Amino acid sequence: MDKETQNFSGAVLLISCYELGHRPMGLTRPLGALEAAGFFPDTIDIAVETLDAEKVKRARFIGISVPMHTALRLGVHLLQRIRDLNPDVSICMYGLYAELNSDYLLSHGVDFCIGGAASTRLVELVQSLVEEKGFEAQKPRPTIIKNGKLPSLEKYARFEDNGEVRTVGYTETTHGCKHLCTHCPIPPVYNGKFFAVKRETVLDEIQKQVAEGATHITFGDPDFLNGPMHGLRILRAMHEAFPNLTFDFTTKIEHILKHSKHFPEFAKLGCRFVISAVESLSEKVLTILEKHHTRADVETAIDIVHGAGIALRPTWVPFTPWTTLDDYLEILEFVGTHRLIYHVDPVQFAVRLLIPPGSYLLNSPETKALSLTLDETAFSYIWAHPDARMDELHKTINALVQNDARTGVDTLDTFYRIWELAADMQGQAAPKPNKTTNLPAPRITEAWFC
Repeated sequence: MDKETQNFSGAVLLISCYELGHRPMGLTRPLGALEAAGFFPDTIDIAVETLDAEKVKRARFIGISVPMHTALRLGVHLLQRIRDLNPDVSICMYGLYAELNSDYLLSHGVDFCIGGAASTRLVELVQSLVEEKGFEAQKPRPTIIKNGKLPSLEKYARFEDNGEVRTVGYTETTHGCKHLCTHCPIPPVYNGKFFAVKRETVLDEIQKQVAEGATHITFGDPDFLNGPMHGLRILRAMHEAFPNLTFDFTTKIEHILKHSKHFPEFAKLGCRFVISAVESLSEKVLTILEKHHTRADVETAIDIVHGAGIALRPTWVPFTPWTTLDDYLEILEFVGTHRLIYHVDPVQFAVRLLIPPGSYLLNSPETKALSLTLDETAFSYIWAHPDARMDELHKTINALVQNDARTGVDTLDTFYRIWELAADMQGQAAPKPNKTTNLPAPRITEAWFC
């Protein structure tokens, strides 16, 4: 970069706080869009990097990516430090949780909030600030110099499967979701709509990450099968270009059933596992969350996915105001019976329902019947379970899971310790650990999320 160009570099700074252990889409696409518009942003991913004070001091505009609850809380903690280093900088928070919490953020030091797919609107905002405030952020010539400032893929979570380790790249083929699950943060922002990302854009992102060493790709769409043929065409083109590349994606149980015919081809194209938000086996809870599947559907989905030679990794929200202790024990029994112990990260058994401002859950009669208190600083409504034992169980299991993860306890041992705690609370005996029927399953090494 020549001396003249350096004068324009760093006036825009993008910060990511946390994105599930992968290279953040909240940096990659906005960075590309800003560079294409002639800007020269700096980036920081505080999940794998320290906050660079010099980058903060020289910035005239800082965008903070907050696509999820954890990222938002981390981002808010950064605000005062950023203001101390650079009092006059314009700060924008962007992503799902920026829109859901915009009232609070705009009254606590944030200048702008952008929700959803933010790249285009970020470019427009920066351009308007350049015109309004007159700060130099662009170089007045068409040549674009790629900064290449994103952290190495080696800094992020890996793919693991029975001793096999792969470097993980990340992309998304769509924005939004056509479904309206009431506990999900996406519907209040996208209102049941989804938008396909151009195939060429996705394939270009994959190609660049393969050049950096990626041998596995995570497709992080809220639901990869919202547009099944769009995703399938991308997978076919990816496999033709990189036949040894493996991948994973996320989709609803109902989509697995609806598009079951495609799973043998997914396997041939390199799919190693599929994530699906089962959340609960309770008919009452599933109805409140509007998941549109049943326990029997989950069992059919397991048969479809495993029958194709792909692993199914179900996710859960086992602590809700409507989940009984028997419901919780049913989840454990289901996981054990279907030999899914290594398909479920132990943190899943400690997930407690999050109700953020704007949540569709706030409109349900069952939620209105609760005594909710909005904790503005936690960006969520506080609820208590009508059965005090469930709140006690959550605290105990949450502490157990964190301690076992920190000390490297085997997933199977943690699972049976959780089962023992829950069974003991119900006055039952938990089954003895069975290590012979549970085999390791493919996974990404980052287990903490939301």
